[in-house]
Amino acid sequence: MNMWGKVKFLGWAVVLSCGFFMTACDDDDDTAVKKPIVEVRLTDGPGDYDQVNIDIEDVQVNPSNDNDGWISLMNNNDKGVYDLLTLTNGEDVLLGSVALSATRLSQIRLILGTNNSIKIGDAEYDLITPSAQQSGLKLNLQQTLEEGVTYRILLDFDAAKSIVARGNNTYSLKPVIRVISEATSGSIAGTVTPVAANPAIYAIQGVDTVNTTRPDNLGKFVLQALPVGSYKVSFEPGAGYVPKVINDVAVTLGNVTTLGTVTIEEEPPL
Repeated sequence: MNMWGKVKFLGWAVVLSCGFFMTACDDDDDTAVKKPIVEVRLTDGPGDYDQVNIDIEDVQVNPSNDNDGWISLMNNNDKGVYDLLTLTNGEDVLLGSVALSATRLSQIRLILGTNNSIKIGDAEYDLITPSAQQSGLKLNLQQTLEEGVTYRILLDFDAAKSIVARGNNTYSLKPVIRVISEATSGSIAGTVTPVAANPAIYAIQGVDTVNTTRPDNLGKFVLQALPVGSYKVSFEPGAGYVPKVINDVAVTLGNVTTLGTVTIEEEPPL
């Protein structure tokens, strides 16, 4: 099997997508209830090989812990063969991301294809992959999810421990994967009154607008996926109302900073 042309060499050019800091910039800015975002990334510890090529057909998450609850994260462009040894020393690659209507994530399932191999010097050897692994490796997680927060789920694929030498230059794949979960952002939430003011709401850090949203029909809003730090929250209402600014709003990792009820004043009569 000649895998050379198929392997996705990542090196230092780590693939970034809208799923990390930019997932907040979706087309649903008019919806106040922002779902928690889960992104699954792949990394590796070093192994005594020149390449460890793993065929990833899909990665799925299960917030409900039942057989019908699996949600696919990968699109067709991201499916394929990854050389794990390009993902060492802090490097990783985004496999997929999703916004979930759930408060808990129970499991992750990694589905492998058959095009797995290792390279030792100039020689390349197929990795025998049991059919059970191709149907899906279930990894337990049990992560509580907060509204408006982005969670980074890292699949730490141990290349050295995952390859079993069988003799006569044959090798099998028995994945050893550690799952690491961490929140990568926080959010700001509150309620605007009166609802008729319908302001555009901006989270501003320094001179940069990091995120923007509008309240829903009950006045509720969430500014999500905000990096940790201090923000100015600006409310720009419609005609007849006075703009409002709240300074020094602290965002902490994995938490929702609540502003409570924010009152937008009407402009005084002339």
